[in-house]
Formats: sequence, C-alpha cells, structure tokens
Amino acid sequence: MDEANPGTVRPGGRTARVRAAVLRAAGDALAEQGFAHLDLADIARRADVGKTTVYRRWGTVTSLVADLLVDMAEQSLPRTETGSLLGDLKANARLVQRTLADPRQGKLFKAVIAAATCDTGTADALHRFYAIRIAEWAPCVRQAIDRGEAPEGTDPHDVIRAVSAPLYYRLLTTADPLDEATADRAAEAAVAATRAGAYRR
Repeated sequence: MDEANPGTVRPGGRTARVRAAVLRAAGDALAEQGFAHLDLADIARRADVGKTTVYRRWGTVTSLVADLLVDMAEQSLPRTETGSLLGDLKANARLVQRTLADPRQGKLFKAVIAAATCDTGTADALHRFYAIRIAEWAPCVRQAIDRGEAPEGTDPHDVIRAVSAPLYYRLLTTADPLDEATADRAAEAAVAATRAGAYRR
C-alpha cells in the first residue's frame, strides 16, 4: 500500500479498489453520522479492509475527508458547453442542484461544510474542492465575454459562485425543495447580474 499523501498518487489494481472502498465507506459514514462521529476503525470495517491499512494510508479523519473531496472533485461531471451563457449556467446550476438534492450527497455536503467551520484541515480541503469545480466552469464565462454576452472585465469565478450560492443557501437554511426550477432561477439571476456588470473587476 502506498504511503504517499492522500490524493497525490493514482494507483491501480488492488490499491485503487481499496481506496475506492474506503472513500465510499467514509462518504456513507459522513452522511449518516456527521464529521464528529467519524472513526477510522469503523470506516475500515465498513469497507471490509484492514484497520492498519486505513491508518497507514490516511492517518487521520481529516486526511481521509480531504482525499474524499479530491475524489469527488475528480468524479464530478465535466463542464457542459451549450453555446450561450444562460445555457451553460443552467447546466451548471442543474448539476449542483442534482448533487445537493441527492439524499446521500446532500447530507454529505452538509456534514463537510459543518466540519469546515471548526476544522482547518477540512476547511482547506473544501476550499480546494470548490476551487477545482469553479475552475472547471469558469471558461464558459470567458467564452461568453468573447461572444459579447458579458462585459469585458467580468470575473468568471464570481459568476460561477453566484450560480451555486442560492442553492447552497437553500440547502443549509431551509427545508424547501431543491428542484430544477430553483436551479434555473439561480442561473437566470446570475446571467442578469453578469450582464448588468455586477461581477466586473
């Protein structure tokens, strides 16, 4: 088993299967119990792998959650290009909406966000996760600028953040459903604000 830092190697074979099983078990435990109750021994049992393997590979719960977020970022669907800013941002919003509305994924994100408020390692991992996802979608805003759909000087990263922010707010602060109509409104609002120059540097 490799002992490199989590997320720095992409092994194949048995090592990859063990990593996938452990990360799946960690995600399940996180969704079910929250960060405070995560236990490496319990995760090893859930994954049906040796406890020493989990401790040697990850060492701490924080390192395991960080690797889980790396894996989630890598597994997330790539950017959709529709040819228009509104179409691209709706695709982004609906991807976020489907993720957060999923019973397992929604609980998992709530747990990670809660943990990030009091654990700096988890916060750093969460910041890296969102940096990867925002960087994936930022080119659609740059293309919109080139097409004349958005003002010169628009910050692509701010636009992408504006799309997902209302969806996370609803997830964390209300019991209202997260549906496609909500996602579409978030995208439409972000486009209107973008065209009005709200996200110019």
